[in-house]
Amino acid sequence: MGMKEKIPFYDSAVVPYHIGKSILFGTLKGFPGRKITVIGVTGTNGKTTTSFMIWKMLNHAGYKAGVMTTVGWGVDEIHEQKEHMTTVDVSLLNKRIKTIVDSGAKYLVLELTSHALAQHRDLGIPIEIAVMTNVTHEHLDYHKTFERYRDAKRKMFKKAKYGIINADDPSAEFFEKDVSEYATYGIKGGDLRAKKVKLRPDGVEYELDDGLKVKTRIAGQFNVSNSLACVAVGRRLGLSDKQIVDGIYALTEVEGRMVKIDGKQKFTAIMDYAHTPDAFEKLLPDMKKATEGRLIVMFGSAGGRRDPSKREPMGEIAGKYADIVVLTEEDDRDTPGEEILEMIAAGARKSGKKDGKDLIMVHDRPSAILECCKMAKKGDTVLFLGKGNEKTIERADGAHDYYELDEIKKALKKI
Repeated sequence: MGMKEKIPFYDSAVVPYHIGKSILFGTLKGFPGRKITVIGVTGTNGKTTTSFMIWKMLNHAGYKAGVMTTVGWGVDEIHEQKEHMTTVDVSLLNKRIKTIVDSGAKYLVLELTSHALAQHRDLGIPIEIAVMTNVTHEHLDYHKTFERYRDAKRKMFKKAKYGIINADDPSAEFFEKDVSEYATYGIKGGDLRAKKVKLRPDGVEYELDDGLKVKTRIAGQFNVSNSLACVAVGRRLGLSDKQIVDGIYALTEVEGRMVKIDGKQKFTAIMDYAHTPDAFEKLLPDMKKATEGRLIVMFGSAGGRRDPSKREPMGEIAGKYADIVVLTEEDDRDTPGEEILEMIAAGARKSGKKDGKDLIMVHDRPSAILECCKMAKKGDTVLFLGKGNEKTIERADGAHDYYELDEIKKALKKI
């Protein structure tokens, strides 16, 4: 996510501004969203991976499709998403959609955030299929309440022809009311339900009630849900079961998501974008089970106007599952780093972690990465969480060039 909106959502004076801006830039580009079949994907976690799964599935099946996500956009070639936001400003949004349309693409998989939907950036973009991955605690700094955050995401479903909804999510019933026709998916329930789930270090596999067997090459139980959403999209669009299964399996990785780093080290190093309590709750138990030795988790939390209420829960969850918690900067902006780390640490202490023993604070992120690599032993797993694919880190004096993968590789060479 990592967006930079400065205008409060509930300042009614700016609503006409956002609508007018969307109409203006949509008109200038001929409303390109009306010339392509759009599959919109929204949710707190899993949007990017789900979007790429759908995009890969469609292209692998021979249907030319474009994709626009947090990490990249394009059709045949994915261009880096340099903007520090998921759904770009309406001027660039319409420009890129037009480029995708002009390429001859039949489908567009569009990742839409609550900010974008609240600010009407989707105006003039019909949604054929709306996908909801989940709705959990996030962006309350902007939306003020969970209900307003949830309802911002519901806007996409109110305009969609068809909805695909995570039945395991507590908010599912609200989204079901917003569309006349929909399908649900899940592990505990849903029209498409995964059973016989097997979690592997290199992916997941499961069966549907109707016998369809699905395998992914991206690890983590959350990718059961992400791929189920993809199956639902494929079936809605009339793809064969073989096209669906082969397409999901064809996706080998998504930049910044569950990326394994091989520097010939004796431990497992994984980089991921997880930065919410829900993402931690889904990721850390799986990684704890899959780790032979100790689980070391490094993360921080964004400062500035970003939601501070998620910091303590993240610390508590990490403290519960990780053997060692290492706290560091994420994007402090104008918030004192020590203040952020102390809020997270309060949660970790609730789970029994002790300062200087299994709770370590190293504010400088590259130094924290090096510290993690030095302490890791054979059989351990180190998770570097929160930055993922982002190419900058924001400090009090502004944005600095930073790419987590490069910093991890540098650290591995030093040990």
